[in-house]
Amino acid sequence: MWKKKVLLTLFAFFPVACSSPVQLATVQPAAQPKNPPKIEQEIKPVCYDKECFIRANPFWTPEEWYAFFDQTVYKQTIINALHRPSTSRPWYQFRQNNVSNSTIRNGVAFWKQNADALYRIEQEYGVPAEIIVAILGVETQYGRQMGSFRVVDSLTTLAFTQNDRMGYFQQELAEFIQICNAANKNPFSFKGSYAGAMGMPQFMPSSYQKWAKDGDGDGWSDIWHNPADAMASIAYYLKSHHWQTGGEWSIPVDVALTNEILDLAEQKTKMNHTAGELRAMGVDIPSRIANTEKVVLYRMEVAPNEFTYYIGLNNFYAIWQYNHSRQYVHAVMEIAQSIRSRMH
Repeated sequence: MWKKKVLLTLFAFFPVACSSPVQLATVQPAAQPKNPPKIEQEIKPVCYDKECFIRANPFWTPEEWYAFFDQTVYKQTIINALHRPSTSRPWYQFRQNNVSNSTIRNGVAFWKQNADALYRIEQEYGVPAEIIVAILGVETQYGRQMGSFRVVDSLTTLAFTQNDRMGYFQQELAEFIQICNAANKNPFSFKGSYAGAMGMPQFMPSSYQKWAKDGDGDGWSDIWHNPADAMASIAYYLKSHHWQTGGEWSIPVDVALTNEILDLAEQKTKMNHTAGELRAMGVDIPSRIANTEKVVLYRMEVAPNEFTYYIGLNNFYAIWQYNHSRQYVHAVMEIAQSIRSRMH
């Protein structure tokens, strides 16, 4: 395995922590690796030091863990980014930066280049091609911008710097190393977002374990370089989160601006009301939506202090679970609709 060779080299030449990244040789497996076995994520208590983390993850020896940590680099820029997510901006600002003609134009080109695989994946999972393509466009510009941080630096920085999600990032780090071990990959060779999201669809390690798919039958879910694998993984994710083929996603609605409605529109995104309940509160919902259908009421700031109200339906919520941002969902859907219109 890669770790035995690389870690022994680290002990020989790097006995103390380095202040800059070290280029390590990637050990290529003799044959194309098969998908690593799925690892069930066990909820573990938060560790406030690396010694605790090492004891909680004995699949490596302490010596191997210390050698690994010696080669990771703390990044203050990652901590800074954690506190200013781009999706916190109002919709009219978010849209300017994320719904562009170039994203739509490149999405059309990407669709044409991968038409056969897209058609096959759309038929298998029931997720429209334009949705899959739009998510790839918003996430990484179709693989052009997959992140500049080493995944190991992102995950170790967030796992061992005080923040509300330390335990989450510790589990992601442990899963990432196990993925690399099982696939005979060098963990120092992967780059991603400041939070450790990877590949064309920007999956966290736990998401990779649950939803990464082999889209072309070569035995390896290569979401970094293989568009078919990335597209199949997105489709499988949405299907697993109850995407309804042919279903609607969001509808603009008129509302009675009561305190109850204003409060409801600002609550967390949860499908815990029915269309009938919202109608009783004064929300004008089209009659084609059954009273029993689960919906969420929300509003988007389309200009400074100017809001449009919507109800989100099942497919809205499926995309929202991919990235917990209403702005993100609207960007994906607007790009998808524009791409689809240019393909016909």
